[in-house]
Amino acid sequence: MKIVWAAQAVDDLADIRAYIARTSPHYGLVVASRLVAAVDRLTEFPSSGRVVPELNEPSVRELIEGSYRIVYELHADRLEILTVFRTSRQFPRLAR
Repeated sequence: MKIVWAAQAVDDLADIRAYIARTSPHYGLVVASRLVAAVDRLTEFPSSGRVVPELNEPSVRELIEGSYRIVYELHADRLEILTVFRTSRQFPRLAR
């Protein structure tokens, strides 16, 4: 399964890394790497995430990785990462 990152998700990941790096550049890289590794596992198991409760759409799923939610949408030919955000935050508006 091909994975495509939406612009919002790329920005989210960069913001997460930069925020953590303000106090620990090493840990900022570690967290960002773990999030990317979780996404990479979706190539083999694209339906492994749960359906996002706020949307209740079977094609929109999420992985929980540490304190982060990785929201993605399944398409016939690809998997699109829509957003990445802390579990403590309110569900964001998605640009789809």
